[in-house]
Amino acid sequence: MQTRLNEFLRQYDSVRKRTLKLIEVIEPQHLDFTYQFGKFTIADQIRHIAAIERYLFAETCIGRKNRYQGCRKELADGFENIMEFFNGVHSESLQIFRTLKDKNLDEECFTPTGYAIKREKWLNLLAEHEIHHRAQLYILLNLLGVKTPTMYGLTAEEVAKM
Repeated sequence: MQTRLNEFLRQYDSVRKRTLKLIEVIEPQHLDFTYQFGKFTIADQIRHIAAIERYLFAETCIGRKNRYQGCRKELADGFENIMEFFNGVHSESLQIFRTLKDKNLDEECFTPTGYAIKREKWLNLLAEHEIHHRAQLYILLNLLGVKTPTMYGLTAEEVAKM
């Protein structure tokens, strides 16, 4: 039986698979690259996607307090450690999300600013947030000249030629 929660989890899994496909092309020597001092590095972007999912979205979705405290190297440093953190906290988040029922999606939770929002919308914003930071990873990798994977099989140029 297809439920709204299962539909969200299926869609979010698709978002995550595309993010992982991009992360696979990152070379360890590029992890500390940023376009400007003080801005997120490539490693920061990856840690941020993971940490905010687990410590902000998952926690507040079930009525707990926001625990996000940034995306610093202390969370994980080095490609293997970053990926272990990324995948580990994602698994924890999914366990939390799976405790919800469809009826809970219509209930409200509270953002860190105290704004009441339906859980379903909050979860959709989580997916949107990941897509936003994945786009930033694309830009950083393009600045480095790294060949990045296409999103859906064709580039915009290939589609235009068709």
